[in-house]
This record gives sequence, structure tokens and C-alpha cells, in this order.
Amino acid sequence: MLTQEEIQSYKKNGYLVVKQLITIDDCQKLKESVQQLIHKWNPEQDSQCVFSANSNTQQSKSRYFLDSGDNISFFIEEDAIDLNTKKLNRDKYHSVNKIGHALHTLEPQFKKVSFSDKIKSIVHELDFIKPAICQSMYIFKQPLIGAKVTPHQDGTFLYNEPLKIMGVWIALEDATIENGCLWFIPGSHTYPINRRYVRNSNEQEFNNGQMLIFTGTEDKYDDKDFVPIEIKAGDAILIHGQAVHKSEQNTSPISRQIYTFHIIEMNDSEYSKENWLQTNEPFPLIH
Repeated sequence: MLTQEEIQSYKKNGYLVVKQLITIDDCQKLKESVQQLIHKWNPEQDSQCVFSANSNTQQSKSRYFLDSGDNISFFIEEDAIDLNTKKLNRDKYHSVNKIGHALHTLEPQFKKVSFSDKIKSIVHELDFIKPAICQSMYIFKQPLIGAKVTPHQDGTFLYNEPLKIMGVWIALEDATIENGCLWFIPGSHTYPINRRYVRNSNEQEFNNGQMLIFTGTEDKYDDKDFVPIEIKAGDAILIHGQAVHKSEQNTSPISRQIYTFHIIEMNDSEYSKENWLQTNEPFPLIH
């Protein structure tokens, strides 16, 4: 699946573009599957959780978010909520920020993509011995309101020891500078993980609603060090768990829908019990 040059590029930069990991037909099937999920979703009845990749204030206090590792849960864009009525200010199809975090196990189309022969080849070629998928997300980046995601490392949110995590980020629509493509600092996968997003070990604070907290120090990055990675629908980016990346707000009228999931090494590596995301069932292995 990967050439030696691509493998070396991934090891050098901490990320790699894989052309046409899935077909345009696969992209359409995933988008249709998600439309069906939203059609069944009643935002007036279901627990609502506004998702912010930046402040994390509401989801840090949300049992709905905390328990989403085993479910298909819906998270709303901040700008899709009316500040006065606390209700959606647009139709539900254009209000969702993301859906997560068990699409890879609960939805057939997503399961097919996540455990495909191509993914099996990639993890083998990148020296994973016992790879498993710990979570998955469908991220919308809605037209005009798709929120900015500040610079971060995935290892802040998902951590194993020793750390070996890789994100697979698949564009279902063209991802451009205008609609919020990813930006990377090449070589930043050599940076340590200095910040963690974990379950609050203070029982009193946890029971009082502060269930998730950041620990450690927040690193500062220079905007000039980032390079944009524009990709076409069907292309994917492999993301090392320590690679620093971000995306800007989508101020364009064109959406940027993607499917992403995270692969962790289970061989001689322990998934942290402190991580915010915990599941009732063991993570499914990529055989």
C-alpha cells in the first residue's frame, strides 16, 4: 500500500497524504449513512452537547460526552445555538459539529472503511504489531460556522504508554484552505506530550460536574511554522499521535466533511486509564 518513500516521509514529517484511500462512491455512502443518522436524531429530545475543540468547557461537564465511547452521539456547533432560546438557529443537518465515537463498530459502512484491507496493509507497513481502533468521528466543518480547531497533538486526548497512536483522517469532500483543511508543523512528531485531557481524579470535583480536565502545560506554537495540506475527496492523511496540527474556521459556503479514526498499538503498550475516552468493550483489533 505504501512505498518506502512514503514510509520515510511519514517518519520524517509525522504525517502522510495517501491518495484515494477510498473511492468517491465510498465517500458518498458514508455521507448518506450519516444523513440517515441525523434524520433519526431528535435534538429536542436527546441530550445536547455543544462541542468546542478549544475551550472544552461544556463537554468537560457532560455525562453525554463522557459516555460516548460506546455510542453514536451528536455534538452541536457553538454558533448553531441561539443564545437566548438555547435552541438550534438552523436546521439540524447544518447544526452538527461532529458525530462520535463508535461509528467504526456500530455503522456498517464505517466499519467497512475502518477495517479495510488497505488499512490492514498500512498498519503493517508502519510496524504496528497489535493495532486496534479506539474511537472514530465524523466531522462536518459546516459552511460559514465550522469552528476553528487550535493547534494540538492527538496524544493529548488519547494516550498509551509507550505512545504509539495514529489518526487516519479521510476527506469525504475536498479539503482546502478556504473551507478548513488541516495545517501541520513538519517534524513536530518529535515533540513530547506535555498536556493531557483526562478524567478528573478528584472525586468531589468529578461528582460536582467537572468530570474532565486538562493537566500539564499548554505548548505555544508559531503560526509561520504550519503548512496547509489540501487534499481531494477520497484522499487521507495519516497523523502521528505527536504531530502538531490545526484547522481554521470554515468561513466559506462550502462544507468540509471528513471521517477520522484513531489506531493504537496494543502490543506491549497500555492504553491509559486516565484518558477521557473509555469503553465498556475492548477496542476492536485490526486483524
